[in-house]
Amino acid sequence: MRFAISIPNFGAYAEPSRAVDLAVTAESAGWDGFFLWDHIVIADGVPVADPWVVLGAIAQATSTITIGPMVAALPRHRPWVVARQSVSLDRLSGGRMILGVGIGTPPAEEFGTFGDPEDARVRADMLDEGLEIIQGVWSGNPFAFSGKHYSIKETTFGPTPLNRIPIWVAAVLPAKRPLRRAARFDGAFPLKSDFSELSVEEVMATCSYIEAHRGSDGQFDFMIGGPPQTEEGYATLEQAGVTWYLTGPYEGDDPDETLDWVASGPGAYTR
Repeated sequence: MRFAISIPNFGAYAEPSRAVDLAVTAESAGWDGFFLWDHIVIADGVPVADPWVVLGAIAQATSTITIGPMVAALPRHRPWVVARQSVSLDRLSGGRMILGVGIGTPPAEEFGTFGDPEDARVRADMLDEGLEIIQGVWSGNPFAFSGKHYSIKETTFGPTPLNRIPIWVAAVLPAKRPLRRAARFDGAFPLKSDFSELSVEEVMATCSYIEAHRGSDGQFDFMIGGPPQTEEGYATLEQAGVTWYLTGPYEGDDPDETLDWVASGPGAYTR
């Protein structure tokens, strides 16, 4: 199992230099991944940083840690722009990029504020079309697309990713459509609607459902998030199918407190 830090891109963590310092510290302390949330509006007046700009700075300041948005609200972005941004980060980081995607939340603030669709089904359809577009333009071959939400005249993108950029898909349980979507790609990040912890039984059931819908035997990652576990707890989750364990600032932590426990490394992340 690998261990990753995930921090919000807003509030006390909106200052870009703080995120870069945390990423550098995480890499030095032996964490395997460092991911940023992707939000544009949380509440009126709350400071927010652009995750793509910050990830570019992190890519330059680090050399080994896996990075990426976790997760990008793809229906809020132009998918061809995300394709460009992802390849730039992939090449800038030397192939350490993972693209996490989802339909985005909260819909009223993140979408409705700007006149974008709030309906979950519409955003899910946009996500599916966006993923098809991203894969198409990443290929480096002539690509055209005509869908309900997006259209592209034939064009050829370059450069291509250094290697195939893994795509991980977020899924809010108990919905099954996002799990089937995740099964088509490289990883899943299941969450519960109330953001409570997944039980081992829920992890096993989700892994089994995805496995039943997988079309290949290639590498597939399964990430969950939560507070510290015992070493036995981590072993049980790994046996159930978890390959990445994600954590972030504790409730009430300020950035300095977060920096301190990140510096202690994943080996100390037990209860």
